[in-house]
Amino acid sequence: MHLLDDARALTDDLVRLRRHLHGIPEVGLQLPRTQEAVLLALDGLPLEVTTGTSTTSVTAVLRGARPGPAVLLRGDMDALPVTERTGLPFAAPADRMHACGHDLHTAMLAGAARLLAAHRDRLAGDVILMFQPGEEGFDGAAHMLAEGVLDAAGPRPVAAYALHVSAHTWPSGLFTARGGPELASCATLEVTVRGAGGHGSAPHRALDPIPAACEMVTALQTWVTRSFDVFDPVVLTVGSFHAGTQTNVIPDTAAFQATVRSFSEEARERLRSGTVAVCRGIAAAHGLEVDAAFHDLYPVTVNDHDETAFAAETVREVHGRDRFAEMENPLLGAEDFSRVIAEVPGAMVFLGATPPGADPATAPANHSPLAAFDEAVLPDGAALYAELAVRRLAAAARAAATTAEAAASTGTGGAATTGLAAGGASG
Repeated sequence: MHLLDDARALTDDLVRLRRHLHGIPEVGLQLPRTQEAVLLALDGLPLEVTTGTSTTSVTAVLRGARPGPAVLLRGDMDALPVTERTGLPFAAPADRMHACGHDLHTAMLAGAARLLAAHRDRLAGDVILMFQPGEEGFDGAAHMLAEGVLDAAGPRPVAAYALHVSAHTWPSGLFTARGGPELASCATLEVTVRGAGGHGSAPHRALDPIPAACEMVTALQTWVTRSFDVFDPVVLTVGSFHAGTQTNVIPDTAAFQATVRSFSEEARERLRSGTVAVCRGIAAAHGLEVDAAFHDLYPVTVNDHDETAFAAETVREVHGRDRFAEMENPLLGAEDFSRVIAEVPGAMVFLGATPPGADPATAPANHSPLAAFDEAVLPDGAALYAELAVRRLAAAARAAATTAEAAASTGTGGAATTGLAAGGASG
């Protein structure tokens, strides 16, 4: 199979689709125009397509010519509430932008659908294509799991893979991943300090919530550095602080919100109780009331070691030995693909897409209004999606055959395995 050559032949179509998606960015769980574009891109392919009920998700199942297990490939579709400032001729026109590259993910997965459909006679099993809305804080993966995406082909998939492009850090075309924790868990801390308003000239006649809220912000930073092992890191960043209306009015309330990241369940539990306790203690010292709530969002993204090694070897065999570099340290970003690979073994692979001429160390990052991505990676990503599915199903078939042969030779029978140990990465 020459999937990379076939993918390169699709380059113009992939670029057109990506630019169309880039021009119609939608945020959250309801992405009707994006869903329509995906359905149009899949039209005519031999797929079993279903759409979500609680979201505008798209699930497409490609049945292989031979029986076997299933593999899941995921691409997220949503944008961010960011006003684009890239100056690109196809830049988004409004206050929404594909600043995290999900338009590339969607185009690459649609391209993989075409590649796999063209070679379905070589597939020893089924492929689930998971086009997911709402990754950016809306937990779209949880919605799709609840609606049965893992059961779309029948038996649950033996493996799941996702790609994620980066506008910075890695040079264009370089793939990277790591086994074990790769991305952090994510939670939010929401705090409202309640006092009693008054005149700015007479703070002793009021209960000023602003100094207490400010003290909470700084105390939380100090508490984190003195309460957690640096080798089990956590990050707490206050990204929103609101209080008051003008200089001579003490407000009734002050409120702030923080994002909280960690890599272990123990650290997350300590953050859950400790952050709230810090805020309550400071409020009490000031004679104020406080509402402090810790809300979990996404768990730690933990790549399966075997599936990560398999994906790495697939990159090396398809794209070249120098195209994969092991990720040295986990990232403090968070992903709801973590929910998928908590259910089935899998891996998320990152793909450098730093624009031509830009330095990966200084290029605008994902989520920036200036974030730009190298479209030259589109066929490479589409080919890797497809190759992961083809090779993983082939490995499962070889493992099953080996188990069946061993059982026949001993006369013991037994269930076939779909593990990688007997399969290897090539196919």
